Amino acid sequence: MKQDTKIVSAGRKKEWTQGSVNPPVQRASTIVFDTVKEMKHATANRANKTLFYGRRGTSTSFALSEAMCEIEGGVGCALYPCGTAAITSALLSFLEAGDHLLMVDTAYEPTRDFCNKMLTKLGIETTYYDPMIGAGINELIKPNTKVLFLESPGSNTMEVQDVPTLSTIAHQHDITVMLDNTWGSGINFKPFDYGVDISIQAATKYIVGHSDVMIGTATANEAHWPTLRESSYLLGQCVSADDCYLALRGLRTLGVRMKQHEQNALKVAHWLKEHPSVERVLHPAFEECPGHEFFKRDFNGSNGLFSFVLNEGDNQSITEFLDSMTHFKMGFSWGGYESLILKVNGLDYLRTAKPWPKQGAVIRVHIGLEDVDDLIADLDQGLKRLR
Repeated sequence: MKQDTKIVSAGRKKEWTQGSVNPPVQRASTIVFDTVKEMKHATANRANKTLFYGRRGTSTSFALSEAMCEIEGGVGCALYPCGTAAITSALLSFLEAGDHLLMVDTAYEPTRDFCNKMLTKLGIETTYYDPMIGAGINELIKPNTKVLFLESPGSNTMEVQDVPTLSTIAHQHDITVMLDNTWGSGINFKPFDYGVDISIQAATKYIVGHSDVMIGTATANEAHWPTLRESSYLLGQCVSADDCYLALRGLRTLGVRMKQHEQNALKVAHWLKEHPSVERVLHPAFEECPGHEFFKRDFNGSNGLFSFVLNEGDNQSITEFLDSMTHFKMGFSWGGYESLILKVNGLDYLRTAKPWPKQGAVIRVHIGLEDVDDLIADLDQGLKRLR
């Protein structure tokens, strides 16, 4: 089945849709049974898409979990109230006191905060590594290393990791490989084809696509699914049926949205590359982006999120630049239909394995579905104000 067809049909078994086009919203906390036999059957099958108790899910959440597996791969998908919950729950499912975690230096900031502020208190050690380390990761592995965490491309600066090499080395040491695949969205990067054990997404972003739902997913292969499933249940993680329904609805247009996000973003990125105020563009599709060769080898395409580095401007002029935008608004997420812009702060102190060089301000943009000429005109007037 081709990808666009799969996006439309995933998670739509008649068992979930009951004959309608979309799975209905089934809200439930208590599930009632008429007989002891029925209740025992539900209890025995509670981990296998059987109505048992609301926290285990309903037909609406079962449909979304199944759809994510069909699109991204893996055998099971756990749902969470946000992307950060998916990351933290996955880590807690496979780490315990005395363990060692290898975390990519370009990780999403809340991931890093969780490692520094929560895992440390639990007696779990974290070592941050250069995203471009490749086979050199072998030198950082300890006898107690249990998880290797990847994020590719990296947050804000977009380094693309050599996922198959890293996964192969990790598995030689019986280490679980996790990937934040939010940028890849399950259609531009197929994690299980490259050795990933657990693929995590902030489905808040491209899966939902409309900036109105918080939801996270963690999809696991056969070996890791039982532990992830049961640990997440014990941590109390669950998602409302309404949010699952909206994620499913957003999923149906993921393919066409991503194509347009990619087309618009590449046009804007090429325009920025030639602008005198821009030192360089940080986009995986550009040769100068670290790991571009892995992007060409492993990815099916890009999306609307990338960054660029200014070669001029102090804090005041950059503030005026950002304040003057019309179509670009400032916000801390991305993946919706709207365009966003944000000055990236803190790279000089967040990065520890390979400190970010002192240079111009990094501006992150998410290119939405507006007319791309309007977006370029908006950036043009803003950069003129900067200059």
